Amino acid sequence: MARKRVAVLISGRGSNMVALIEAAKDQSYPAEIALVLSNDPTAQGLSHARSAGIATAVVDHRTFGKDREAFERAMQAEIVARRIDIVCLAGFMRLLTPWFIAQWEGRLLNIHPALLPAFKGLDTHARALAAGAKQHGATVHFVVPEMDSGPIITQGAVAIAAGDTEQTLAARVLTVEHEIYPLALKLVAEDRVRIVDGICWIDGMAMPQGVPASSRS
Repeated sequence: MARKRVAVLISGRGSNMVALIEAAKDQSYPAEIALVLSNDPTAQGLSHARSAGIATAVVDHRTFGKDREAFERAMQAEIVARRIDIVCLAGFMRLLTPWFIAQWEGRLLNIHPALLPAFKGLDTHARALAAGAKQHGATVHFVVPEMDSGPIITQGAVAIAAGDTEQTLAARVLTVEHEIYPLALKLVAEDRVRIVDGICWIDGMAMPQGVPASSRS
C-alpha cells in the first residue's frame, strides 16, 4: 500500500512535527511527511523541515487581514498542489473555519495537551494544577468546527506529582505527545480508524472518549 502523503501545519518550533518526521523516516511507516506549512515565516520548525529535505510553504495570515477564509484558501492551494492525503496540526495557532475543516473531514488531526474533554483551550497545564487534577496528559483527535471537541483517536496520561510546576508537568506531557501523535497518524494512515456517531473505532473497537486509551501498535 502506498504511503499516505501528510502535510504538517505549524506556527512555531514544531516539536510534534519533528516527532512525526522522525517516525516517517522508517520506510515501513505508512505515512510520509510531504509538506510543512506555516502561517509564520519565522517559525523555527521550517528550518528543521528543510534540513530534513521536506518541502515547506509559508502562507502568512497577516497578509489577509481579517479574511480568514481567503487565508485558508491560499493554504488549501498549497496543500492540494502537493497531493496531500492527511493534514496534521502541530502547534498551529490559528482557529480554522468550518470551510477548511470540511475539506479535510476525517483527515484532519490535532494534538491537544490535556485529556479531553477536560481542559479545552489554552493554558491546560496551569489549569490542571489549579483544579487539583490527579492525571493530565495529551489527546490526538480529529478536528471538527467546535474547538477541541472532535472524535478522540488516542490519549496518553501522566500522573501529577506533588510539587509539580507548570514547567515540569508540561515537559512530561510533551514526551507523551511525541509518542502518541506518530501512533495516531499511523492508525489513520493505515485506514484502521472509523468514525461512527462521533466516536472513533479502531480495528472494530470503540475508543473511550475522555479516558486514556491503551497504546496500540
